[in-house]
Amino acid sequence: MSRVIRVVVVDDEALVRSGFELILSVSDDVRVVATAAGAEAVEAVRRERPDVLLLDIRMPDVDGLTVLRAVRALPEPPVVAMLTTFDTDEYVLTALRNGAAGFLLKDTEPEQLAQLVRTLAAGGVVLSPKASHAVLRGHPETDEGVARVGRLTERERQVLVLVAGGLSNGEIGARVHLSPSTVKDHVSTILGKLRVGSRVQAALLAQRAGLLMDRGTRR
Repeated sequence: MSRVIRVVVVDDEALVRSGFELILSVSDDVRVVATAAGAEAVEAVRRERPDVLLLDIRMPDVDGLTVLRAVRALPEPPVVAMLTTFDTDEYVLTALRNGAAGFLLKDTEPEQLAQLVRTLAAGGVVLSPKASHAVLRGHPETDEGVARVGRLTERERQVLVLVAGGLSNGEIGARVHLSPSTVKDHVSTILGKLRVGSRVQAALLAQRAGLLMDRGTRR
């Protein structure tokens, strides 16, 4: 039997929480172990120890960035993806810099949601293509990063595209006939050359640089 991915959904709206739970319950390998509003979020994560946390970025009682920082400080934090209803959200880049593994619009197609959770659990990157362009627009530092993308080697750009597609090191290695350890070395080099701290920030730059040809992330 495949491992069941444990998920916690945090949102201030009960309808959103129940909707995500209902959609994900259809998949045999994904289980929502808890839902919570902002104030109960950290305790729910500490108690349930999920693999993936889907976290609303804007909540009236405790905002998502506060929850993100607290969760990331836990001994074994889950992978966190931020949820937003906005095509552009000034908090998204801050969330990514604070360790979020990606972000999704709340109107993500239901049939895509479980696969995106699997991608997150496997260590991949999840970005809403519609929101990515809007989030990056108007940020000068991303333009500098795009210039650095152009200075990557052909192999590094190939690996970067696969990272942005949400693939793990093992999956990338299988695609390009390299060992996972060699892929890991390539990814470390790419992050260093791009001067970013995470795979998701590198993926955003790849998208801004046009390497993804508007294909978004793995679906």
